[in-house]
This record gives sequence, C-alpha cells and structure tokens, in this order.
Amino acid sequence: MKKLVLLLILVPTISICQAKKVKPGETSNNPIIKAWYADPEAMVFGDQYWIFPTFSAQYEDQVFLDAFSSKDLIHWEKHNKVIDTSTIKWAKQALWAPSIIEKKNRYYLFFSANDLQKAGGPYWNENNSINHYGGIGIAVADTPSGPYKDYLGKPLVDQFYNNAQPIDQFVFKDIDDSYYMFYGGWKHCNLAQLNNNFTGFIPWSNNQLFKEITPDGYVEGPFVFKRKNFYYFMWSEGSWTNDSYKVAYAIAEKVTGPYMRIGTILESDNNIATGAGHNSVINIPNTDQWYMVYHRRPIPSEGRDHRVICIDKLEFNQDNTIKQVKMTFRGVKTKKLTESSFR
Repeated sequence: MKKLVLLLILVPTISICQAKKVKPGETSNNPIIKAWYADPEAMVFGDQYWIFPTFSAQYEDQVFLDAFSSKDLIHWEKHNKVIDTSTIKWAKQALWAPSIIEKKNRYYLFFSANDLQKAGGPYWNENNSINHYGGIGIAVADTPSGPYKDYLGKPLVDQFYNNAQPIDQFVFKDIDDSYYMFYGGWKHCNLAQLNNNFTGFIPWSNNQLFKEITPDGYVEGPFVFKRKNFYYFMWSEGSWTNDSYKVAYAIAEKVTGPYMRIGTILESDNNIATGAGHNSVINIPNTDQWYMVYHRRPIPSEGRDHRVICIDKLEFNQDNTIKQVKMTFRGVKTKKLTESSFR
C-alpha cells in the first residue's frame, strides 16, 4: 500500500514538472531531474558534471544518496544509492546535503545523518535514540559514482559547537591546497580547517577547532567559491518547508573572512516556483561562465518534500557583486566539457 501511495503522488507531479518544455535537446529544461530531490551539490570532475542531492522525503525514508552525471547539462545519468545506511552503519535516517571533494584521485563524500539533536533542546526526544547520535560523516571512493565506503566508521563531527547543528557541510579547497569545512544549521555557521587526511581538524590560533562565522540572516546551507580575488559565501534563509526560503551571500578577501553581507540573489517567483534555496555553483573551468544549481518548489506545491533540482545562469556586475538570479523553465544551454577540466 505504501508503494502504491508513493506512485500516485509522484506520477501527476512529474507531469507538472514536464509541462513547460522548450525545444528538448537545446536547453536543460527545469527541473533537470524529474523526481523529488533537494540540497544539490554540483561539481565538475573531468569531462562530466556531477550533482549529489538529498532525496526529498520523510526522514525515515532518507536512507540513501543518489548521484547524477552529465556531459552536456542536458542528459543526466542516475547513479543509484552511491551510499546508504547499509554501508554507513551508524547512519539510520536523514541522510542530507552531500558535499564532495577530490583529493589525490580519491573522492570524499561528506554528508550528515540522523538529524542529531541537542540534549534538552527544542527537538530533543528522550524516546528517540536515533537522533541522539549522528552528525557529519565521510564516505570515500575511487570514482565519483562509487562504490563508497565509510571512511571513519563514525561521525567526523558528532556534537553541537557554537550552537550549530552538525549538518549542511560544504568542503572548500583553497588555492594553497588547504581544505576548509563550512557547516551548520539552526542559524549558526562554523568554519574549520581539515587536517591532511580528513580525520580531524587543525586548531585555530585560540586552540579551538571551530570558529563561528555566522552572517546576518543565516539559517543553513553554506556554499563558498572563489572568483578573481574574492571569496563568495552563500547560504539559505527562511524556512526550507515553505516559500520563505531564499539565497543570500557575502564577500571576503580571505576564505576565513571577515565576510560582508551583500544581500539576497535568489527568491520565490510566483510565475515560476517558490522556496528556492540550498544552492551550489558550477564554474566552467578556465572561463568566467557560472551556473547556480539549486532546489525549488513547483507551483502548486502540494507537500513539504516536493522539491526539485534546477539550474540557471549566475552572472556578475562590473563591481564583482552578483546579479539577481532569474529562475526559468528553460534552464541553460548545452555545454560540454573538455577532458582536462578538473576541479
């Protein structure tokens, strides 16, 4: 019966998503994946684009992560269950917001699991042992598609620091080959520098491992990229469950900040979709061509977990601030990569 209900929910919604067609094969058409996914991490590896999203469903059904690859931004291949709770033994549910980084020809997939709660906090349930243990973990593989295995056998971050829930991690490689992790929910964002083998962190000058860098308005979903001499720090504001969700950003001259908030760049558009947020960014290597990959809610939005993955242009003003991102049904034009395009 449960499978039948799920099928009845998905079928009409997929037809809604496909209703706005614009010359198939010429543009990506939004949404680019015709199913419920959210929190997309988009990357370029070799001659392929990759997207690692959250499966948008009830927490108890979020027991795996899928991935998608494309050579042209038009045709996407699904890679089923690159990790799941049978591989990550300590993870029981709520596999969220993957972030992937390549280092020395290995692929490290960071994720959060179990929706860890703080003892005595507003969502703490003494009778729910699942979210008493969890946090941010790492899986590792020799290819982006896997198979992945648990890297540490336990969470990398398994408690609250600076009141930040250990979710929504993003790993950033700086130009000096240092690796940083931005993470945090519950309106708090921490920054940490990963050690060389990703088994822990390098302390800051005050001997603390985690430095709070929460910008005004921050809720969750950090993402960082560098363009020219500036670091761009993006995050989501509002509530992920409704149309208040949106993306804002700040700029700094160093990866560690201080970051100056500029404003919001992606919001609901009642002619297109609502609840747009939790984004990542793709740069075509050796160009100044950029795309934003994000999730949004179709109109009408008929459920909390009805979120889809979309892609639109990310453009800049002459002063290096970001232009407002315009949501479209059309998406972006086809763009193939060269074999030497590694990130």
